[in-house]
Amino acid sequence: MPPTEPSWLRIVAPPHPSRQAIEAFEQACQWTATRRGGPGGQHRNKTSTAVVLHHRPTEVTAEANERRSQAENRQRAVQRLRSTLAVVVRCQPDQDPADARLRQQHRGRQVWVAERNAARPAVLSLVLDDAWAAEGDLQAVASRWETTASQLLKLLRSEPPALDYLNQMRGWFELRPLR
Repeated sequence: MPPTEPSWLRIVAPPHPSRQAIEAFEQACQWTATRRGGPGGQHRNKTSTAVVLHHRPTEVTAEANERRSQAENRQRAVQRLRSTLAVVVRCQPDQDPADARLRQQHRGRQVWVAERNAARPAVLSLVLDDAWAAEGDLQAVASRWETTASQLLKLLRSEPPALDYLNQMRGWFELRPLR
């Protein structure tokens, strides 16, 4: 491992924000309703339906404005923020007992979590945390999850920012990028 941490690395204390209960996660966020331009009908710019969600501990922000319902946009913003945090924030794995339960629940030959599944950001973050702990070695992560590296790579490919982050991590540890 190189002597200093990379500038792109953000480490937080357990539990990882994407693995927190939704109530605790929302308490750590500040949300703002605003107006946004663009297509969407005659009521688009007359009400504040766009939602901007800011995770205070990490300073990461996400927004949703494609629906005319503020409640739907808030749900989408929460999901986007959790997905973004899953990729850009690292946490020491196994510091939280929920990590072992999550790994046990999703381990096996096919580690797959559908895009709309609320557990997807948690699984992605744990896989990336395990990859960071294994210095980018996806094979070591695969043995920990009792699956194959190709199955984990398939999961990471389904979320392009996660694969980009893994390759950035692998570059830091002087490993070749994965495609």
